[in-house]
Amino acid sequence: MKKDKRVMGGSLIPLTMLGIIMTACSLDIEESDSFFTKGESAIFNGVENPSAQLTTIYNNIKSEAESQDNLYALTEVTTDELVVPTRGTDWGDNGVWRTLHVHTYGSTHSQILNVWNSKNSAVLRCTEIIDPKTTTETPLELAEAKFARAYNMWIVMDFWGQQPFRNPADGPDVLPSVMSRSESYDMIVQDLTDAIANLPTGSSNSSDKNRPVKSTARFLLAKVKLNAAVYKGTYGANDLQDVINLVNDIEADGYSLVGNYFEIFHGPTFTNTDVIWSVAAGAGNRMWDGLHYNQAHPDNTGGGWDGFSTLAESYDKFEGPSTSNSVGLGQEERRGYTQTLASTNGTNYGFGFGFQLGQMYGFKDGAAVALTNRTGQPLVFTKDFPGLVGNTEVTGMRLLKYSPVNGGFTSGVVMARFGDAHLMRAEAMLRLGQIAPALVEVNELRALRTNTPPLATLSEAVMLDERGRELYTEGWRRNDMIRFGKYNAPKEFMPSAEGGDDHTNLFPIPSSALLTNPNLVQNPGY
Repeated sequence: MKKDKRVMGGSLIPLTMLGIIMTACSLDIEESDSFFTKGESAIFNGVENPSAQLTTIYNNIKSEAESQDNLYALTEVTTDELVVPTRGTDWGDNGVWRTLHVHTYGSTHSQILNVWNSKNSAVLRCTEIIDPKTTTETPLELAEAKFARAYNMWIVMDFWGQQPFRNPADGPDVLPSVMSRSESYDMIVQDLTDAIANLPTGSSNSSDKNRPVKSTARFLLAKVKLNAAVYKGTYGANDLQDVINLVNDIEADGYSLVGNYFEIFHGPTFTNTDVIWSVAAGAGNRMWDGLHYNQAHPDNTGGGWDGFSTLAESYDKFEGPSTSNSVGLGQEERRGYTQTLASTNGTNYGFGFGFQLGQMYGFKDGAAVALTNRTGQPLVFTKDFPGLVGNTEVTGMRLLKYSPVNGGFTSGVVMARFGDAHLMRAEAMLRLGQIAPALVEVNELRALRTNTPPLATLSEAVMLDERGRELYTEGWRRNDMIRFGKYNAPKEFMPSAEGGDDHTNLFPIPSSALLTNPNLVQNPGY
């Protein structure tokens, strides 16, 4: 008789037991790769087609990058960069967005569960390729599998501090073991070290940066080692110097800082030398999740979704007028501008880049036209919110790093770039007490950004702000704030940390995972 087993939270349980558990706990579990596996036998004999499985693994990374929820929300909405306020009944969603921003998320939060399932499933799929029973993979495919496993494991380690791990050959009755944060760290470092040895050098000017090269793995390894004190409790003797050396190696491969800030993010291909890794994901959600319903484009006549916004405290970190971000006011380049000028044939349709504040515009017959909201009032985005609920259509500035100026649903999302690596090297220098050369590094970057004067001094607080100015909405803010000890610092709508401590630096283990794998232990404070 054909046996059907279910995988849930990283463990296999009989179908009959699953039915009992689901009935008793009223869990609404849907079929997904991380819950279900089907087949004639539970015996693992290797992956028949590693190339096809790798394509699936990397396509999943692409799919995650084009979504505004789940991974993106956990890295950004939990910070001072993004907030999703409820506007009337819009964006209420049973508080799923609000609890992320104020750190009151719990073990049943749907987006936390989604990322847990996706990442742990990907780790298993990568491990199946790496397993010795798979003998048909090439050295390159093995290196790509090790990079992908390290990337997915790193997110689990960073988010939850523990890593359920299943050997593909384990029988269905074997519960996944659980690796500690330090054990997971060591495995990630080893996978990336192995990957660097066998990945191609690649080209910084390549039009295809969707698969890893040596510099991609070096970038992630530098990121892991820069956070070593978070993961291991303290920096090792060589961790910070390793960060510097890894970034030097990336630079030696031809990657470098570039000017024209918003051009860096103009896909679908990224031939500029700043972009190290990109995916062919649609950037549309990152454009339209915050723009107003009446901000339309020929590719999207229905307009935006009027949700995602940013806080005044993020805007105020930039050089420029505090109450306006119209084009031509001398603000620093990275803050962007609200487009109020027609370009050739009016093709910009009123969209600018960066922080959208004040009157919004469209274009008609090549001339700027002031837009209105749904009640006919001027469409003027404000800096302030009345609260997380009770908002109107215009409360809160909107962010456009990927702008409809370049097309309403442009493809291509940047995953890693040299501007980040350059600042990681500067931070490593700073943490080693090399303040003067670190300041030179930071000012070298700032010199490429128009209207961005050099810094006179450098401290950890200034470095965190600089990373925020350069890298906003690129998925690093939560990671940065935790490393600098500021993730639970007061911010708008969160005057103090939930529970008065830093326990929310780790997300809660989903309750369904705890239910099916008793080797897991809930993180403190939940």
